[in-house]
Amino acid sequence: MKQQDFELRHERSWQALEQDLLQKDNSDELIQLPERYHSLCQQLALAKQRRYSAALIQRLNSLVIQSHNKLYRDLPRARANFLYYLVAGFPQAVRRNRAYVGAACALFFAPGLLFFILCWFDDSLIYSLMSYEQVKDFEAMYEPGNQAFGRERQSDTDFAMFGFYIKNNIGISFQCFAGGILFCIGSIFFLLYNGLFIGAAAGHIAHIGYNETFFPFVVGHGSFELIAIALAGAAGLKLGWALLSPGQLGRISALRLASKDAITIIYGSTVMLLIAAFIEAFWSSSSSLANEVKYSVGGLLWFLVIYYLATAGRHLAPR
Repeated sequence: MKQQDFELRHERSWQALEQDLLQKDNSDELIQLPERYHSLCQQLALAKQRRYSAALIQRLNSLVIQSHNKLYRDLPRARANFLYYLVAGFPQAVRRNRAYVGAACALFFAPGLLFFILCWFDDSLIYSLMSYEQVKDFEAMYEPGNQAFGRERQSDTDFAMFGFYIKNNIGISFQCFAGGILFCIGSIFFLLYNGLFIGAAAGHIAHIGYNETFFPFVVGHGSFELIAIALAGAAGLKLGWALLSPGQLGRISALRLASKDAITIIYGSTVMLLIAAFIEAFWSSSSSLANEVKYSVGGLLWFLVIYYLATAGRHLAPR
């Protein structure tokens, strides 16, 4: 590639970075800086390899040095911002958007509870959501006589399941969030569907009597996982409502404004899903723990998650 083409391709990003580096406090720039610093280092290496002009190499080298200094100088501030985000920013955003959170919880938990009760009394309803093969596979996972379920897993298996749970949970969360951009329709659908599916599965398990394997397994991570999915749906509903009812703003402006809290909530729900996956892989699956212990810890975690979202950061000023 000729130097002129190389400069034309990257000039806009270089100019934007130069402007950002001049600003003393730019949180958006700080979040993007590691990725931009990595790309800049690659561009500098290419410029040297292709023997571009000394002026260009000097400019890129100067940008790399400035970015490096800012990145590592601001790491303590970034850590402090992240700590503030966990202690106050995330729960404050949840409470500011209690209407969307309430709507998402109603769409997710109410159908789940309804189908749990219905499938508990009428087992055939499970087949309206699952195929016969899916039901049999699900039953096999929690069958009390299942030899695999009753043994302690190896550590490498736990880590593999940890990765699987992250992928699965974040996939569901992303559907509930991103679906909101379709004027709330996608978020509503995925909240309803997942609520019905989870409720029906739990009701079916209760109906066939596999309570001693299923409920001790899910109670530990359920508080983080289920609430996080509802919060992701709430963030999606906020985006969708900004498009449906932008008020006096244009739709793009309303969406940009709504995205600030929506992104804050979806980041927090992702952290919750990571915690849920860790608990599910390393705690919930353990057969060495008594069910009474799992129920006690699970109940405590439900209380702590709800208490955290309801009260954390209440006396700190929003940033």
